[in-house]
Amino acid sequence: MQRGIGKQLLFEAPEDYRYYLKILEEISKETGVTVCTYCLMGNHTHLLLYDKKERIPECMKIIGICYAQYFNKKYERVGHLFQGRYHSETIESDSQLMRAARYILNNPQKAGICHAKKYQWSSYQYYGKGSAFVDMRDIESLIGTKKEFIAYLQEANNDTFLEYESGERHDDKWALRVIHSRLDGQSGTSLQSKDRKERDRILHELKVEGLSIRQLERLTGINRGVIQRA
Repeated sequence: MQRGIGKQLLFEAPEDYRYYLKILEEISKETGVTVCTYCLMGNHTHLLLYDKKERIPECMKIIGICYAQYFNKKYERVGHLFQGRYHSETIESDSQLMRAARYILNNPQKAGICHAKKYQWSSYQYYGKGSAFVDMRDIESLIGTKKEFIAYLQEANNDTFLEYESGERHDDKWALRVIHSRLDGQSGTSLQSKDRKERDRILHELKVEGLSIRQLERLTGINRGVIQRA
């Protein structure tokens, strides 16, 4: 799993998700790393990868560089996009593989966004169908039919794999609408280039609107201390 620096949003528009998936497909094929399942959330990504040649670090590094270059150019920002090196956990049993897949695919539902099957940016849709670059066959062999897969995801569970909690009163989709409205359609990261007085005035107004400090930190890439003082 990897997240944006300061919990900053990584995906602001559908084309951002699509671009990340395009890179993921290209680089995973180039490095021979198999993508078993994935879920792209607003400010972090979850990937379940299988690697025979120990090339996951190389794969993740290239993906991070390519996507950061794309994002920074599109949103006119500079500096690091991701918060350091990705975090990882080794899968050591069939049971853990099943639970990891369930945890990843249930992320949108757990975050209160929508039911897992309705989330567009995960590999849920490929279960039992296959994909050009997602290989869920090992997971399918353990869980079974699509009906059994749906039932397994619905089971009450306490799966935790490097989890990030939200806890916001309003979700990020609502927060993005407020930011775009306040900034005349510009992204939250555009606040970084404004002069200090103007930046702080807008941050204060956004806090009054109901955005949390953690949300503003994620969606603007601005340091928490700066937001707290605004």
